[in-house]
Amino acid sequence: MKLPLQITTRDVPHSEALEAHIRQKVEKLDTFYPKVMGCRVVVDVPHKHKHQGRTFNVRLDITVPGRELVVNQAHEDVYVAVRDAFDAAKRQLEDYGRRQRGDIKAHTPVLHGRIVRLITEEGYGFIETPEGEELYFHRDNLAENNFEKLEEGSEVKFLEDIGGEGPQAKRVSAGKRHIAEGEAEQE
Repeated sequence: MKLPLQITTRDVPHSEALEAHIRQKVEKLDTFYPKVMGCRVVVDVPHKHKHQGRTFNVRLDITVPGRELVVNQAHEDVYVAVRDAFDAAKRQLEDYGRRQRGDIKAHTPVLHGRIVRLITEEGYGFIETPEGEELYFHRDNLAENNFEKLEEGSEVKFLEDIGGEGPQAKRVSAGKRHIAEGEAEQE
């Protein structure tokens, strides 16, 4: 690996074996995310009361494009602490790579609006967004089967989607159900 590596030990006796072990773990980081730009490793023993066991802390600061990933692990065995820290770093690097590639789906944000027109005999209506845009919705797009209970002026929550005729609302919900789902509104 051609990335800058800094290994620091504090209150831990210098060990060539430990340093070689850390270097070996750092070399493998490229397999999980090839754009790692730098890595700082700090191994230390925090000052504790004498009656407590000796715990090794391992901190990794991994620089990647646009971000710095930080991992902290502690264990009574320094090699276990190093292993756990690099395992956690591996997961963070893989997740970061997936997000950059777009492999992780971004959830569509829940939007708020007000019903401005209902065509009850045909089973559809229109929702006005806070930006003033009107979105079509059909009774089949309701989160609950309550089309008959909807009224013009009702506050609703929905997801925006692109339909055959352009933007439309789907998963439309009104009433107490959408508040009970953890999205309590301030009144």
